Amino acid sequence: MSFGTNDLTQMTYGFSRDDVEASVIKKYIEMDILQESPFAQLDALGVGKLVQEAINSSRAINPEIKIGICGEHGGDPTSIRFLANSGVDYVSCSPPRIPIARLVCAQESLK
Repeated sequence: MSFGTNDLTQMTYGFSRDDVEASVIKKYIEMDILQESPFAQLDALGVGKLVQEAINSSRAINPEIKIGICGEHGGDPTSIRFLANSGVDYVSCSPPRIPIARLVCAQESLK
């Protein structure tokens, strides 16, 4: 099972990254409504909670299921750490982000 976290973020927040990144997201960060863009770093309390609940439900039915995420969150160190602690087995990201994703995944696997 693979989560498209960018699409899930868009649907959870109800807006498109292309339409709101420079306007709405920037203002939300300035007003301390958000700490980071939820498209750059997985929102652990919102989208992350949805992912965690789906992982728990899936593993309750099939403990052997392989679970991953695809999208830009798969190359963000903070998101990777959260996802590793949530039970995600793999991440997928754009080619330029592979080195950092591999490093953070390796660090998390040693914990």
